[in-house]
Amino acid sequence: YNATDAQPVDLTQAAESSVHAVVHIRAKQLSKTQTVQSMPDIFDFFFGDGRGQQRQIQTQPRVGFGSGVIISKDGYIVTNNHVVDGAKKLEIMLSDGSKITGELVGKDTYSDLAVVKVSSDKIKTVAEFADSNSLTVGEKAIAIGSPLGTEYANSVTEGIVSSLSRTVTMQNDNGETVSTNAIQTDAAINPGNSGGALVNIEGQVIGINSSKISSTSAVAGSAVEGMGFAIPSNDVVEIINQLEKDGKVTRPALG
Repeated sequence: YNATDAQPVDLTQAAESSVHAVVHIRAKQLSKTQTVQSMPDIFDFFFGDGRGQQRQIQTQPRVGFGSGVIISKDGYIVTNNHVVDGAKKLEIMLSDGSKITGELVGKDTYSDLAVVKVSSDKIKTVAEFADSNSLTVGEKAIAIGSPLGTEYANSVTEGIVSSLSRTVTMQNDNGETVSTNAIQTDAAINPGNSGGALVNIEGQVIGINSSKISSTSAVAGSAVEGMGFAIPSNDVVEIINQLEKDGKVTRPALG
């Protein structure tokens, strides 16, 4: 219930006002040619140089997917860095199903955020960002994105803000450290939701969905449910302003 008027909170309006600002992102890496050294066999020891043979193999292109949020009518979209990292081609699917090509503007490994640019011709809805410093534990939260790919695009899940200021530290596929100050939520977040929006009952973005805990070794490998994390909107705005301007984030460092 909304404390101001004691009326049930209607989440359908919040979903309707924000779902069209969330997109599906398909990131494709080109195939790679690798040179591998085979182990020497008995014939190579007697008739060759004893070092085996070299041969080239070509890997299949890897396709990743995730979500993104339209942040301006100029065609800028924010997503997670791990969604677009290493991609050679970005395909953006809007909420109406139309597909356009995206271009990476800038990315930041440490915060796990990236900005993609698309043509502004088809941009109709832009997300509105809320002040994440005003969030309270227990208020409603809605996650919007494309869990498991385009088949489930524009999915909406409901939960609450479970906690604030959680420090989430992990390593990405390249072994680089990612550390975020995160909002914890029990709204269902699954692979493909990364980069999508976490919104409040007003339909305003309060965070960018980034990760979840699916299992833990702390209790004999127990499965974990309802522990998702989103990067707070205030942190997102600060990072994307730098990425739009410079294509990277500059931080002070000792040494």
